[in-house]
Amino acid sequence: MCGIVGYVGGKNAAPILLNGLKKLEYRGYDSAGVAILDNDDIKVVKCKGRLANLEEKVNCGMPVGNIGIGHTRWATHGEPNDLNSHPHISNSGKIAVVHNGIIENYMEIKEFLEAEGYEFISETDTEVVAQLIDYHYHGDIVQAVINSINEIEGSYALGVLCSDCPDKFVAARKDSPLVVGLGKGENFVASDIPAILEYTRDVYILEDKEIVLLNDKEVTVYNNHGLIVQKKVFKVNWDVAAAEKSGYEHFMMKEMCEEPKVVKDTISPRIKDGNIVLDNIKITAEDLKNIDKIFIVACGTAYHAGVVGKYIIEKLARIPVEVDVASEFRYRDPLVGDRNLVIIISQSGETIDTLFALRESKKKGAKVLSIVNVVGSSIARESDNVLYTWAGPEIAVASTKAYNTQLSALYLIALDFAYKLGRIDKEYYSNIIEGLRAIPREIEKVLANKDTIQKFAAQHYNAKSIFFIGRGLDYALSMEGSLKLKEISYIHSEAYAGGELKHGTIALIEEGTLVICPMTQDNLVEKMISNIKEVKARGAVVLAIAKESNKQVSKVADVVVAIPDVDSLIAPIVAVTPLQLFAYYMALQKGCDVDKPRNLAKSVTVE
Repeated sequence: MCGIVGYVGGKNAAPILLNGLKKLEYRGYDSAGVAILDNDDIKVVKCKGRLANLEEKVNCGMPVGNIGIGHTRWATHGEPNDLNSHPHISNSGKIAVVHNGIIENYMEIKEFLEAEGYEFISETDTEVVAQLIDYHYHGDIVQAVINSINEIEGSYALGVLCSDCPDKFVAARKDSPLVVGLGKGENFVASDIPAILEYTRDVYILEDKEIVLLNDKEVTVYNNHGLIVQKKVFKVNWDVAAAEKSGYEHFMMKEMCEEPKVVKDTISPRIKDGNIVLDNIKITAEDLKNIDKIFIVACGTAYHAGVVGKYIIEKLARIPVEVDVASEFRYRDPLVGDRNLVIIISQSGETIDTLFALRESKKKGAKVLSIVNVVGSSIARESDNVLYTWAGPEIAVASTKAYNTQLSALYLIALDFAYKLGRIDKEYYSNIIEGLRAIPREIEKVLANKDTIQKFAAQHYNAKSIFFIGRGLDYALSMEGSLKLKEISYIHSEAYAGGELKHGTIALIEEGTLVICPMTQDNLVEKMISNIKEVKARGAVVLAIAKESNKQVSKVADVVVAIPDVDSLIAPIVAVTPLQLFAYYMALQKGCDVDKPRNLAKSVTVE
């Protein structure tokens, strides 16, 4: 959950490292640092807090050198402070290391190194890596890194400088993302492509336990046995502007405004001659008949998309679906086998809990279909089938457009499976496809009428606790709406199935309690109106999100945000946008950092 960038070339490294770290700050902002190799001396500048603090410190006395590594941190081992910030230096001063991940056996290694005379000054697991590489270094830095990673247990992406190597540096990865940027007279490493896209579009995507040696002219990749690995160049085809704010105040608002486009990009190419064509996914009707159950496994926002997926796959395809939180999945010894399909959902394709759930599923014989945004990511590479969501870079920590595209992908899968199995007829199939095609312009209408939400947020941003209630697909929406609000506004909120209120939760409703009610399911409107009356009778203030044709809700709710009249089945793709906007405006009113909420990072690559 940290960001790494490295540079070697003919330019001064410090400005390039800082520029790359700006593009990676969404991955962690507890502290930041750079290490620059100046002749035979490694100069380190690091400090607690946001990258701006480091930038100020560097500008006061910028290290000069053509090779360096940088880091922006989300703390795991050791509190965020100057001492625990990366890079970490070995006792000898010869080795500097930046690290993303967790070294699980660091205490065991630390005790061994202490017995060998090494002294430690930080609380981090990363300092252990620096000292271990130093211990193994006898003139060959690549071999020292190989020997070290063969002893390490856990996850890592590493950048390593050695003062004896003034023209090169080393990087390595396992279970944490790392790409190599191939330039002309310069080369790069980074945790994510936006950090280097300004300089090159040609990258290598490193596999687990691969080590890369970079100088300004060439890049050599090794496996953990020291053998050279031949890599294919991956060409990045999206624009630099996709990872910039483009005039918006925040990435989150920009990404919400991109939802019509990215939903269209995800849906339209998969509809050909009126039929759904899921890229190169080869799951036949016969395969589907042999599936006893589908498991959907994901974390956070992607998990909430999976809950929607359960509803629609079961409704349309009539295949039982179980939705699991990825961090729990493999530890309960799941009953997964060769008659199961596991659908993995991850924006980054690097979410570590989800990746481990994927591996557990394959080990037990299940087929894996992943829904992923990042091409060439670990989850995409290790899955049997991949359906990419064409959301483009998502920089804000709180996921918005990625969720809409994940839902879009799940609807395509559900419809495809249902039609292949003969569970829906051609007319219904075609009607839903046309409904999906119309979704982008319906989201545009919601975005064009956000004033009601903004005004409501301005009136209620001091709320201490907020409840989201819904039924059916609206319950799944409530879960995502509640998470979005918690993530960026720090207001306590909970999501409940509307019918569960009377089983305990209604005891928490008192005068002035704010309740958000998505109600897009036509067959459940009357039930939801009853639930609204229940909370109103106890003094609640209610914001409802309902279709334009729903005239009843205005009689019971305090404020109604209208969405276009879309089919109830596909309404979640449209109705989630008002919930995202509500979270955004509440956070804005409270003065929170919308793009970089406290304690959170974008890509969770540690367990």
